[in-house]
Amino acid sequence: MKHIGDIELPAHTGQGGFDHAAIHRGRGRLYVAHTANDALDVIDTRSGGYVRSISGLRGVAGALVDEGQDLVFTSNRGESSVGIFSPLSEDDVTKVTVGVRPNGLAYDPDRRLLLSANIGDAGAQQPPSVTLVDVRSRRHLSTTPMPGRTRWTVFDPEQRVFFVNIADPSQIVVIDPDTPAAVARTLEVPARGPHGLELDSTGHRLLCACDEGKLVSLDFRSGEVLGILDLSGAPDVVFLNHALRHLYVAIGDPGVIDVIDIAAWKTREVVPTERGAHTLAHDEGVPVRKPQKARSGAREKDPDTLALEKRVSDALGLAVSVNHRDPGGTVQISYRNLEQLDEVMRRLAKGG
Repeated sequence: MKHIGDIELPAHTGQGGFDHAAIHRGRGRLYVAHTANDALDVIDTRSGGYVRSISGLRGVAGALVDEGQDLVFTSNRGESSVGIFSPLSEDDVTKVTVGVRPNGLAYDPDRRLLLSANIGDAGAQQPPSVTLVDVRSRRHLSTTPMPGRTRWTVFDPEQRVFFVNIADPSQIVVIDPDTPAAVARTLEVPARGPHGLELDSTGHRLLCACDEGKLVSLDFRSGEVLGILDLSGAPDVVFLNHALRHLYVAIGDPGVIDVIDIAAWKTREVVPTERGAHTLAHDEGVPVRKPQKARSGAREKDPDTLALEKRVSDALGLAVSVNHRDPGGTVQISYRNLEQLDEVMRRLAKGG
Protein backbone atom coordinates (compact mmCIF):
# COMPACT_ATOMS: atom_id res chain seq x y z
CA MET A 1 0.00 0.00 0.00
CA LYS A 2 1.28 3.47 -0.84
CA HIS A 3 0.19 7.09 -0.72
CA ILE A 4 -0.92 8.30 -4.17
CA GLY A 5 -2.27 11.78 -3.52
CA ASP A 6 -4.40 14.21 -1.53
CA ILE A 7 -7.84 15.68 -2.10
CA GLU A 8 -8.56 19.20 -0.90
CA LEU A 9 -11.80 19.69 1.00
CA PRO A 10 -13.45 22.91 2.22
CA ALA A 11 -11.81 24.75 5.10
CA HIS A 12 -13.22 24.18 8.59
CA THR A 13 -15.73 26.80 9.71
CA GLY A 14 -16.14 25.47 13.26
CA GLN A 15 -14.93 22.85 15.71
CA GLY A 16 -14.90 19.11 15.18
CA GLY A 17 -12.86 18.43 12.05
CA PHE A 18 -13.88 15.30 10.14
CA ASP A 19 -15.40 12.00 11.23
CA HIS A 20 -16.64 8.86 9.48
CA ALA A 21 -16.69 8.27 5.73
CA ALA A 22 -18.56 5.83 3.48
CA ILE A 23 -18.28 4.96 -0.19
CA HIS A 24 -20.87 4.20 -2.87
CA ARG A 25 -18.81 2.12 -5.30
CA GLY A 26 -21.48 1.86 -7.97
CA ARG A 27 -21.85 5.63 -8.25
CA GLY A 28 -18.20 6.45 -7.58
CA ARG A 29 -19.03 8.67 -4.62
CA LEU A 30 -17.26 9.03 -1.29
CA TYR A 31 -19.20 10.74 1.52
CA VAL A 32 -17.12 12.29 4.32
CA ALA A 33 -18.70 13.61 7.52
CA HIS A 34 -17.33 17.17 7.81
CA THR A 35 -18.38 17.73 11.41
CA ALA A 36 -16.85 21.21 11.66
CA ASN A 37 -18.99 22.40 8.73
CA ASP A 38 -22.26 20.60 9.55
CA ALA A 39 -21.96 19.04 6.11
CA LEU A 40 -21.28 15.85 4.20
CA ASP A 41 -18.48 16.38 1.66
CA VAL A 42 -18.91 14.51 -1.63
CA ILE A 43 -15.86 13.21 -3.55
CA ASP A 44 -15.81 11.68 -7.02
CA THR A 45 -13.66 8.56 -6.56
CA ARG A 46 -13.23 8.07 -10.30
CA SER A 47 -11.72 11.47 -10.96
CA GLY A 48 -10.28 11.91 -7.47
CA GLY A 49 -11.84 15.36 -6.94
CA TYR A 50 -14.13 17.17 -4.52
CA VAL A 51 -17.62 17.68 -5.97
CA ARG A 52 -19.81 19.45 -3.42
CA SER A 53 -21.04 19.53 0.17
CA ILE A 54 -24.46 18.55 1.49
CA SER A 55 -25.18 21.13 4.16
CA GLY A 56 -27.64 21.42 7.03
CA LEU A 57 -26.51 18.32 8.94
CA ARG A 58 -25.67 19.71 12.39
CA GLY A 59 -22.68 18.00 13.94
CA VAL A 60 -22.71 15.19 11.37
CA ALA A 61 -20.52 12.38 12.69
CA GLY A 62 -21.45 9.11 10.98
CA ALA A 63 -21.91 8.15 7.34
CA LEU A 64 -23.15 4.81 6.01
CA VAL A 65 -24.06 3.60 2.51
CA ASP A 66 -26.33 0.75 1.43
CA GLU A 67 -25.71 0.21 -2.27
CA GLY A 68 -28.39 -2.44 -2.68
CA GLN A 69 -31.12 0.06 -1.85
CA ASP A 70 -29.15 3.08 -3.10
CA LEU A 71 -29.33 4.89 0.24
CA VAL A 72 -27.01 7.07 2.31
CA PHE A 73 -27.42 7.52 6.07
CA THR A 74 -25.93 10.15 8.39
CA SER A 75 -25.86 10.55 12.16
CA ASN A 76 -26.31 14.21 13.04
CA ARG A 77 -24.93 14.59 16.54
CA GLY A 78 -25.77 18.28 16.89
CA GLU A 79 -29.50 17.77 16.36
CA SER A 80 -30.03 14.18 17.59
CA SER A 81 -31.28 12.91 14.26
CA VAL A 82 -30.34 10.57 11.45
CA GLY A 83 -30.49 11.62 7.82
CA ILE A 84 -31.68 9.39 4.96
CA PHE A 85 -31.31 10.23 1.27
CA SER A 86 -30.67 8.79 -2.18
CA PRO A 87 -27.52 9.69 -4.14
CA LEU A 88 -29.89 10.64 -6.98
CA SER A 89 -31.30 13.49 -4.87
CA GLU A 90 -28.62 14.39 -2.36
CA ASP A 91 -30.36 17.55 -1.13
CA ASP A 92 -33.61 15.72 -0.35
CA VAL A 93 -32.64 14.51 3.14
CA THR A 94 -35.29 13.05 5.43
CA LYS A 95 -34.44 13.44 9.11
CA VAL A 96 -35.71 11.15 11.87
CA THR A 97 -35.28 12.04 15.55
CA VAL A 98 -33.27 9.47 17.54
CA GLY A 99 -31.50 9.37 20.93
CA VAL A 100 -29.18 12.11 22.14
CA ARG A 101 -25.99 12.70 20.09
CA PRO A 102 -26.05 9.81 17.58
CA ASN A 103 -22.72 8.46 16.34
CA GLY A 104 -22.36 4.89 14.99
CA LEU A 105 -24.71 3.51 12.34
CA ALA A 106 -25.54 0.00 11.09
CA TYR A 107 -28.23 -1.23 8.70
CA ASP A 108 -30.32 -4.39 8.30
CA PRO A 109 -31.35 -4.27 4.62
CA ASP A 110 -33.82 -7.18 4.75
CA ARG A 111 -35.96 -5.65 7.48
CA ARG A 112 -34.95 -2.13 6.47
CA LEU A 113 -33.92 -1.24 10.00
CA LEU A 114 -31.31 1.40 10.79
CA LEU A 115 -29.60 1.32 14.18
CA SER A 116 -28.20 4.52 15.61
CA ALA A 117 -25.74 4.24 18.52
CA ASN A 118 -26.22 7.39 20.61
CA ILE A 119 -23.56 8.85 22.93
CA GLY A 120 -26.01 10.62 25.24
CA ASP A 121 -25.29 13.64 27.44
CA ALA A 122 -24.23 12.96 31.03
CA GLY A 123 -24.57 16.64 31.98
CA ALA A 124 -28.20 16.67 30.93
CA GLN A 125 -28.80 13.24 32.49
CA GLN A 126 -29.44 11.74 29.06
CA PRO A 127 -27.92 8.22 29.06
CA PRO A 128 -26.25 6.53 26.08
CA SER A 129 -28.73 4.56 24.02
CA VAL A 130 -29.46 2.84 20.72
CA THR A 131 -32.37 3.74 18.46
CA LEU A 132 -34.02 1.61 15.79
CA VAL A 133 -35.49 3.44 12.79
CA ASP A 134 -37.89 1.96 10.22
CA VAL A 135 -36.32 3.19 6.98
CA ARG A 136 -39.33 2.18 4.90
CA SER A 137 -41.69 4.51 6.77
CA ARG A 138 -38.96 6.91 7.98
CA ARG A 139 -40.06 6.68 11.60
CA HIS A 140 -38.58 6.07 15.04
CA LEU A 141 -39.35 2.60 16.46
CA SER A 142 -37.57 2.34 19.81
CA THR A 143 -34.77 3.76 21.95
CA THR A 144 -33.04 1.55 24.52
CA PRO A 145 -30.61 2.74 27.25
CA MET A 146 -27.05 1.33 27.07
CA PRO A 147 -24.64 0.53 29.94
CA GLY A 148 -22.07 3.09 28.79
CA ARG A 149 -20.91 5.37 25.99
CA THR A 150 -21.56 3.82 22.58
CA ARG A 151 -19.00 3.72 19.79
CA TRP A 152 -19.25 2.01 16.40
CA THR A 153 -21.75 -0.71 15.49
CA VAL A 154 -22.15 -3.46 12.85
CA PHE A 155 -24.98 -5.72 11.66
CA ASP A 156 -24.58 -9.49 11.37
CA PRO A 157 -26.89 -10.85 8.61
CA GLU A 158 -26.29 -14.45 9.73
CA GLN A 159 -27.60 -14.00 13.29
CA ARG A 160 -29.76 -11.01 12.29
CA VAL A 161 -28.50 -8.95 15.23
CA PHE A 162 -26.55 -5.73 15.78
CA PHE A 163 -23.27 -5.52 17.70
CA VAL A 164 -22.51 -2.21 19.47
CA ASN A 165 -19.19 -1.21 21.04
CA ILE A 166 -19.39 0.23 24.57
CA ALA A 167 -16.36 2.30 25.64
CA ASP A 168 -16.83 1.91 29.41
CA PRO A 169 -17.46 -0.72 30.64
CA SER A 170 -15.37 -2.42 27.94
CA GLN A 171 -17.86 -4.64 26.19
CA ILE A 172 -19.85 -5.31 23.05
CA VAL A 173 -23.60 -5.53 23.43
CA VAL A 174 -25.90 -7.52 21.17
CA ILE A 175 -29.19 -5.95 20.06
CA ASP A 176 -31.89 -8.22 18.64
CA PRO A 177 -34.46 -6.16 16.67
CA ASP A 178 -37.12 -8.73 17.57
CA THR A 179 -36.66 -7.84 21.27
CA PRO A 180 -35.23 -4.31 21.20
CA ALA A 181 -36.28 -3.25 24.68
CA ALA A 182 -33.29 -4.95 26.32
CA VAL A 183 -29.73 -6.05 25.55
CA ALA A 184 -29.82 -9.62 24.21
CA ARG A 185 -26.24 -10.56 25.16
CA THR A 186 -23.01 -8.96 26.32
CA LEU A 187 -19.46 -9.82 25.19
CA GLU A 188 -16.67 -8.72 27.51
CA VAL A 189 -13.65 -7.04 25.83
CA PRO A 190 -10.28 -7.45 27.65
CA ALA A 191 -8.92 -4.03 26.65
CA ARG A 192 -9.88 -0.47 27.53
CA GLY A 193 -12.15 1.55 25.25
CA PRO A 194 -13.68 -0.54 22.43
CA HIS A 195 -13.82 1.85 19.46
CA GLY A 196 -13.65 0.59 15.85
CA LEU A 197 -15.57 -2.60 15.05
CA GLU A 198 -15.69 -5.00 12.11
CA LEU A 199 -17.37 -8.34 11.44
CA ASP A 200 -15.37 -11.22 9.93
CA SER A 201 -18.22 -13.52 8.90
CA THR A 202 -15.86 -16.12 7.43
CA GLY A 203 -14.00 -16.48 10.72
CA HIS A 204 -17.18 -16.07 12.83
CA ARG A 205 -15.54 -13.32 14.84
CA LEU A 206 -15.64 -9.66 15.75
CA LEU A 207 -12.55 -7.48 15.33
CA CYS A 208 -12.55 -4.74 17.97
CA ALA A 209 -9.94 -1.96 17.98
CA CYS A 210 -9.57 -0.45 21.45
CA ASP A 211 -8.32 2.90 22.79
CA GLU A 212 -5.70 1.03 24.80
CA GLY A 213 -3.90 0.36 21.51
CA LYS A 214 -5.06 -3.25 21.21
CA LEU A 215 -6.90 -5.19 18.54
CA VAL A 216 -9.11 -7.91 20.03
CA SER A 217 -10.62 -10.85 18.15
CA LEU A 218 -13.72 -12.45 19.70
CA ASP A 219 -15.95 -15.32 18.65
CA PHE A 220 -19.18 -13.52 17.78
CA ARG A 221 -21.40 -16.22 19.32
CA SER A 222 -19.62 -17.30 22.50
CA GLY A 223 -17.58 -14.14 23.18
CA GLU A 224 -14.40 -16.22 23.56
CA VAL A 225 -11.26 -14.12 23.08
CA LEU A 226 -9.42 -15.56 20.08
CA GLY A 227 -6.48 -13.16 20.00
CA ILE A 228 -5.04 -9.80 21.08
CA LEU A 229 -2.61 -7.77 18.96
CA ASP A 230 -0.72 -4.53 19.70
CA LEU A 231 -1.50 -1.51 17.51
CA SER A 232 0.63 1.57 16.77
CA GLY A 233 -1.58 3.77 18.93
CA ALA A 234 -5.18 4.55 19.88
CA PRO A 235 -7.37 3.58 16.89
CA ASP A 236 -10.49 5.00 15.36
CA VAL A 237 -12.17 3.64 12.23
CA VAL A 238 -11.36 0.13 10.99
CA PHE A 239 -12.14 -1.54 7.67
CA LEU A 240 -11.93 -5.20 6.67
CA ASN A 241 -10.97 -6.17 3.13
CA HIS A 242 -12.63 -9.57 2.97
CA ALA A 243 -10.85 -10.62 -0.22
CA LEU A 244 -7.34 -9.90 1.05
CA ARG A 245 -8.17 -10.81 4.68
CA HIS A 246 -6.57 -7.52 5.71
CA LEU A 247 -7.90 -5.21 8.41
CA TYR A 248 -7.01 -1.53 8.04
CA VAL A 249 -6.88 0.45 11.30
CA ALA A 250 -6.75 4.27 11.19
CA ILE A 251 -4.60 5.73 13.97
CA GLY A 252 -4.58 9.52 14.33
CA ASP A 253 -1.47 9.72 16.52
CA PRO A 254 1.17 9.25 15.14
CA GLY A 255 -0.89 9.34 11.92
CA VAL A 256 -0.67 5.86 10.36
CA ILE A 257 -2.75 2.99 9.05
CA ASP A 258 -1.94 -0.38 10.58
CA VAL A 259 -2.51 -3.16 8.05
CA ILE A 260 -3.33 -6.39 9.88
CA ASP A 261 -3.21 -9.82 8.24
CA ILE A 262 -6.10 -11.38 10.15
CA ALA A 263 -5.40 -14.90 8.83
CA ALA A 264 -1.82 -14.86 10.17
CA TRP A 265 -2.84 -12.53 13.03
CA LYS A 266 0.09 -10.17 12.61
CA THR A 267 0.81 -6.62 11.48
CA ARG A 268 1.65 -6.70 7.80
CA GLU A 269 2.74 -3.06 7.46
CA VAL A 270 2.38 0.39 9.00
CA VAL A 271 1.63 3.11 6.43
CA PRO A 272 2.24 6.81 7.29
CA THR A 273 -0.65 9.19 6.54
CA GLU A 274 -1.04 12.46 8.46
CA ARG A 275 -1.52 13.24 12.14
CA GLY A 276 -5.21 13.26 12.90
CA ALA A 277 -6.18 11.03 9.96
CA HIS A 278 -8.75 8.74 11.50
CA THR A 279 -11.32 7.59 8.94
CA LEU A 280 -11.21 5.15 6.03
CA ALA A 281 -13.14 4.20 2.92
CA HIS A 282 -12.33 1.56 0.33
CA ASP A 283 -13.00 1.67 -3.42
CA GLU A 284 -12.78 -1.88 -4.80
CA GLY A 285 -12.28 -0.45 -8.28
CA VAL A 286 -8.91 0.98 -7.22
CA PRO A 287 -6.24 -1.42 -5.91
CA VAL A 288 -5.07 0.85 -3.08
CA ARG A 289 -6.32 2.01 0.27
CA LYS A 290 -7.00 5.73 0.69
CA PRO A 291 -6.80 7.47 4.09
CA GLN A 292 -9.33 10.26 4.17
CA LYS A 293 -7.44 13.01 5.98
CA ALA A 294 -8.83 16.16 4.48
CA ARG A 295 -6.98 19.26 3.44
CA SER A 296 -8.83 22.52 3.69
CA GLY A 297 -9.39 25.14 1.04
CA ALA A 298 -11.27 23.42 -1.79
CA ARG A 299 -14.16 25.18 -3.48
CA GLU A 300 -17.40 23.57 -4.57
CA LYS A 301 -17.48 23.04 -8.33
CA ASP A 302 -19.99 25.17 -10.17
CA PRO A 303 -22.59 23.65 -12.54
CA ASP A 304 -20.69 24.78 -15.64
CA THR A 305 -17.53 22.99 -14.51
CA LEU A 306 -19.47 19.82 -13.70
CA ALA A 307 -21.18 19.94 -17.10
CA LEU A 308 -17.80 20.39 -18.80
CA GLU A 309 -16.38 17.41 -16.89
CA LYS A 310 -19.28 15.25 -18.04
CA ARG A 311 -18.96 16.37 -21.66
CA VAL A 312 -15.24 15.60 -21.81
CA SER A 313 -15.71 12.34 -19.90
CA ASP A 314 -18.45 11.20 -22.30
CA ALA A 315 -16.28 12.07 -25.29
CA LEU A 316 -13.26 10.15 -24.02
CA GLY A 317 -15.06 7.36 -22.21
CA LEU A 318 -12.82 8.03 -19.18
CA ALA A 319 -13.12 9.76 -15.81
CA VAL A 320 -12.20 13.45 -16.08
CA SER A 321 -11.72 16.08 -13.37
CA VAL A 322 -11.56 19.81 -14.14
CA ASN A 323 -10.18 22.05 -11.39
CA HIS A 324 -10.46 25.70 -12.37
CA ARG A 325 -8.68 28.46 -10.45
CA ASP A 326 -8.61 31.86 -12.14
CA PRO A 327 -6.96 32.49 -14.46
CA GLY A 328 -6.13 28.80 -15.20
CA GLY A 329 -6.44 25.35 -13.75
CA THR A 330 -5.87 21.66 -14.39
CA VAL A 331 -7.58 18.85 -16.26
CA GLN A 332 -7.03 15.31 -14.93
CA ILE A 333 -7.82 12.26 -17.06
CA SER A 334 -7.84 8.88 -15.32
CA TYR A 335 -6.96 5.78 -17.38
CA ARG A 336 -6.62 2.13 -16.38
CA ASN A 337 -4.15 0.83 -18.97
CA LEU A 338 -1.75 1.91 -21.71
CA GLU A 339 -4.28 1.20 -24.45
CA GLN A 340 -6.60 3.83 -23.00
CA LEU A 341 -3.71 6.30 -22.75
CA ASP A 342 -2.69 5.60 -26.37
CA GLU A 343 -6.26 6.34 -27.46
CA VAL A 344 -6.23 9.69 -25.62
CA MET A 345 -2.92 10.61 -27.25
CA ARG A 346 -4.23 9.60 -30.66
CA ARG A 347 -7.26 11.83 -30.28
CA LEU A 348 -5.16 14.75 -29.10
CA ALA A 349 -2.80 14.36 -32.03
CA LYS A 350 -5.69 14.37 -34.49
CA GLY A 351 -7.53 17.17 -32.74
CA GLY A 352 -10.31 14.90 -31.43
